[in-house]
Amino acid sequence: MIHVDLSDREDGWREQLWTRQLAPDRFEVACLPFFTYGICYRDVVTIDSNHLVTGVLEKSGHRTLRVALVTDHPDRDQLHELLHGSTIEAGLPHEWLQGTYLAVDLPPGTDPTAALEKILEASAQTGALHWEIDS
Repeated sequence: MIHVDLSDREDGWREQLWTRQLAPDRFEVACLPFFTYGICYRDVVTIDSNHLVTGVLEKSGHRTLRVALVTDHPDRDQLHELLHGSTIEAGLPHEWLQGTYLAVDLPPGTDPTAALEKILEASAQTGALHWEIDS
């Protein structure tokens, strides 16, 4: 495991990334980053002596769809179930964090299905969630 320094957003904040070591200072990302921008599944990164990411050496072509459900929205639980089912139906690898953050892997050449985009756009307009795609 390695870490990404996110202290530019909040002092002392880091995200832990699961990886596969390729060389002493080169790692392939083996998870879906929830909060780290510019790093996606299977990207190759370098680290420093403190196991903090120092840069991206190779982009994999994967992108990350990130969704943050608004915790106090009355439709949150139903929206969680709807997004979970739609993601599974689309066959997209995904991870949930605390039931309100969703990260979805978009392999090269993959776009979210029209049904999933429709859910995201409609829910964002009602203030139930925020979403983005990072590459």
